[in-house]
Amino acid sequence: MQRAEQIAQSRKLLDYITRRTTALADDVHIEDIAAYASPQRAERERRELFLRRPLCLGLSCRLPNPGDWLTEDHSGTPILLVRDRDRSLRAFVNTCRHRGARVADGAGEKAGGFTCPYHAWNYGLDGKLRTRPNEAAFAGHDRSQCNLIPLPVAEKYGLMWAAATPGLEFDIDAELAGLGPELASYKFDSYSHYRTKVITPETNWKMLVDGFLETYHLPHLHKTTVSPLIFGDLGTFDGYGLNTRMIVVRRGFTDMVKLPEEQWNLIPQSAIIYVLFPNTVLVVQGDHVETWHAYPHASDPGACTTYFSLYTPAPTTTDKQRRHWERNFDLAIDTVEKEDLVMSAGMQRGYEAGHQKTIVFGRNEPCLAHFHQSIDRALGSNRVAAAAE
Repeated sequence: MQRAEQIAQSRKLLDYITRRTTALADDVHIEDIAAYASPQRAERERRELFLRRPLCLGLSCRLPNPGDWLTEDHSGTPILLVRDRDRSLRAFVNTCRHRGARVADGAGEKAGGFTCPYHAWNYGLDGKLRTRPNEAAFAGHDRSQCNLIPLPVAEKYGLMWAAATPGLEFDIDAELAGLGPELASYKFDSYSHYRTKVITPETNWKMLVDGFLETYHLPHLHKTTVSPLIFGDLGTFDGYGLNTRMIVVRRGFTDMVKLPEEQWNLIPQSAIIYVLFPNTVLVVQGDHVETWHAYPHASDPGACTTYFSLYTPAPTTTDKQRRHWERNFDLAIDTVEKEDLVMSAGMQRGYEAGHQKTIVFGRNEPCLAHFHQSIDRALGSNRVAAAAE
């Protein structure tokens, strides 16, 4: 975050603390339970939000070297993301053009290409078919129709995006709606990927995002994990198009603001939380970065898959560093998986029982309201059309 913005947000937060308040919406927001429990609503979200929009797939350092690759299988399209030999980022539909078998699984490093395990068709990092057994058997068939199907991809500000529909056009700066310079200020391209964990909670995908967008619950649900570190029911709100930013502060913030203003440094005293629409929560901590990517289940609105990744300012090379990052990793998991998502699973079962028709977000939860209003706006817009239609 740029220096001037740090000072402006610090002043705002100090004012909230002084007045014992927080960022407030103009009114309460009523959300229909169908947003979490309706199969029809879930299908619409999968189609409009996950197939027809770019999805952030993490920091660029997940693929630091040529030949590095990873797969993503929960957007509705099996995606293969690859670092090519020229260091450019490429994305493909992860299916062989012969019979549709997957050409890669999981993640890996320094691959020279990809070989289908079914009939050994071999593809380069650029997706082009290189070799296949018994080439003569395919005489007369245009080889160019046998390359992996490319997917739209973008890399900027040390982050990676891909779209799950071939031919879909998007402009990342337009999608970020003014957040680009702020993201650039963090220099994410200098970070290192520490570890990723996959979680499969029994809850709607939006519940994962909801848990990051208010601190009202901290003193109650997170008494021994996060509450001793972070002020509860206190945070900023700023909307950037469909994206959201909330800043929450650590207990040491009150000591920082006693210093002359030119000595203020908000970053170590805060957690800066972004929702990169629709499904990525990016958390800038004092000494590391976290990403949480939530994907809906293919058919069940009450289930999802979440990827949690922790990124560090430099590679982890010593046991002392490893212990430090493991503690941070475990704190995040203990807070979100063992507290937030356990609570959310119980809420989900209540929603699906059908007795409660709505829930309410208070004026002290403006980020929650903005996130759900952004989803409503996106679902009601045909601004981005699938190229396949």
